[in-house]
This record gives sequence, C-alpha cells and structure tokens, in this order.
Amino acid sequence: MTHDVNLRIPGPTPLPDQVREAGSRQMVNHRGPEFRELISRVTGRLQAAFATRNEILIITASGTGGLEAAIVNFLSPGDPVLAVSIGSFGDRFAKIATAYGADVTKLDVEWGHAADPARVAQELRAMAGNGRPAKAVLLTHNETSTGVENPLAEISAAIHAAAPDALLLIDAISGLGAVPFDTDGWGLDVVATGSQKSWMSPPGLAMISVSERAWDAASRASMPRFYFDLARARKSLTTGETPWTPAVGVLFAMDVALEMLEQEGYEQVFARHAACAAAARAGLSGLGLRLFADPAHASQTVTAAWVPEDVEWSALNKQMRTHGLVIAGGQDRLSGQILRIGHLGSVESEDVVEAIQVMGDSMRELGHEVDVATAVGAARAAAQGVSTGGARRAPATAVSGA
Repeated sequence: MTHDVNLRIPGPTPLPDQVREAGSRQMVNHRGPEFRELISRVTGRLQAAFATRNEILIITASGTGGLEAAIVNFLSPGDPVLAVSIGSFGDRFAKIATAYGADVTKLDVEWGHAADPARVAQELRAMAGNGRPAKAVLLTHNETSTGVENPLAEISAAIHAAAPDALLLIDAISGLGAVPFDTDGWGLDVVATGSQKSWMSPPGLAMISVSERAWDAASRASMPRFYFDLARARKSLTTGETPWTPAVGVLFAMDVALEMLEQEGYEQVFARHAACAAAARAGLSGLGLRLFADPAHASQTVTAAWVPEDVEWSALNKQMRTHGLVIAGGQDRLSGQILRIGHLGSVESEDVVEAIQVMGDSMRELGHEVDVATAVGAARAAAQGVSTGGARRAPATAVSGA
C-alpha cells in the first residue's frame, strides 16, 4: 500500500484510493432511503468486526467523543469508578469521568507496561471493602502513547470475577479492527473505536457497541448528555437515521473500507498487522534504538522506542520529513524522549521497512553512525517470519443488519 507520503503516525492513517474516492461522492439525504441502506451496511459490517450481537451506534465525533459518550450514558455523578491507566489516553479516559463528577479511583501502571489482571482485581476488591464497589472499570485496549496492548481478555475475566456488577467501558480506538477482539466473548459492556485508525477511513466517526447490561444501567444514569445521548442514537437507528446530521462522506468512505477488510479477511488483516509490528521492532532495534514497551505486551499497531541520547528528536524528525516520512514523537511526560511508528490501517510491511530505511539514512545524515542495511534486512526478515496463521480471531457472533 504505497502513498505519496509515508504517514506512519498512530492516526489518522493513510487512505486507500478507493476509500478516498468514496468519500468524495455527492451527498445524499441523511433522512432518505440511500442513507438508511448505507448505515445498515456499515453497522452490520461493524457488528462482525466487533464480534458482537449488540447494536453498533455511530456518532459524528472523534474517538474522544466516543469515550465521553461511554461515560455520560451509563454513570451518575458520584458513582465509584476504577480507571486503569497505562498511558496518556488512559489518563484522558479518567479525566473525562472526573469532569462529569464520577468518584474516580486511579490505578496507574508504569508507562511501557500492561495492566496486571490480578492487580486490577485486587483494587476492585479493596474498593468494595471500603464500601465503594465500582460501578464501572475504564480500560484502554491499546495505548498508542506507549505502544502497549493490554491483555484485555485476561483483565476482563479478572474484573468479572472480582466485581461482577461493574460495567466494562473500553477504549478500543487504536486496536479494534487490527488485532483479535471478542466483544461478546469477553463480556465487554461498552466498546468505542474511531474511524481514523485501523478502519482505513478519515477522521470523524466514533463507533460504539453497547451491551444490554449497559442499557439497563443507562436507564438509571443521570450524568448530563445531549449530543452524545446514545438512547437517542439507538432510537434513530431503528429508522435508519442518526439523531443529528452525520458525517455522510466519512460513512461513504468507511463502507468501502469495511468491504475491503472483509475481502482481505480479518485473520489476514491481523497477520498483516503482526508482520508490520515485527518489522518495526526488528528495524528499530537494528538501528540501535531501545524499544519502550514490555515485549510481552507490545502493541501490534504502534511501536515506541527511546530516542538515543546523542540524537535530538526535533532534528531527526525534520530530517525524516525531508524524505517524506512522518512519524510521531512522545506525548506528555515522554515528549522528546521517545518516537513512535504507527503501523495500522492501510499499511504493508514494506511501508515499515521503508520507514526504517529513511530513519537510518536521516540519522546518518545528521552524523550518527548506524548500520542501515542490517536494520532494513532485519525488519524485512522479521515481517517475513510472521506466520499468516499466527493471529487468530475469536469467531464473530454478529447478526447481519442493524
């Protein structure tokens, strides 16, 4: 999947030509039959990708809008909430809950590491022992600020055992669609993702799955909401509409992108992302960079590495951009200390190999000695070494339509 600029950030991601062209189609009436057919196709395809029988609700917003919707629809001010944070976006999820008055207990995990299921369960039991049983647990599936993927299946099982009444609210913005995921099998109550990540689509849509258990909680929740009122979205979906004017062009694009992913087959999609991740890790290591994430829980969609002490990030970033490579730097406390290569959505392993080549050439042009050929060879070999059967997906339980 080649592009004029090798955009290797964790999102927005490059768009295939067919997707770009679909997004430029003439508008249709968002209260008419063409749109009803469109949103029915898209939500049905997303059900299969989420591996759920739940309705998929689509709101016009960034992923953060999806997280806000996940908070305000199912909680009341003062509700005890456990927020498990493994990075900047876990912190954001907790801040949203705090802003709306939830009683948030924060479980901070050292950046670069995944959450320990046993520790999450221990914290939930402690909250219950203090008379504050958690109404919900906030979890990040894949943390792009650190390049770490949480073991979501294991953590959700631990939560169900320790606090069976707690809702599981999941930020799946940067992982869902690129790695194995099982909404229903893992008992996830609210799952939010965004169009600009693994879905090969432009920014502008948040897609949310809601369990029946979560809908029951929503009937009692009292946090303020209007634009992000998912009950309105659910009611509108019964007539093939959205409560507010939707991003019709993004839906056109996503319809084509989802069809492309289905034609590729999700097992192959997962294997492709695994190959890209392997290439990124091997290539960065070959350039002498130290990987940031715990190898046991390294993300399949973004790889983070320490910027070498003798390399200035701003200079390296500027030099890479002259060669058409755009990657991401560190966020918050890691600004200027790490770099991040995104490899999700419309990406092949050769895009990552090219990024390693440009990064190595740029380092040499700035006066740093690196063995670029060895790094490139290691990246390509690592990608080729990933078995296409190595990324298994839980069987989809979706029903067609929405």
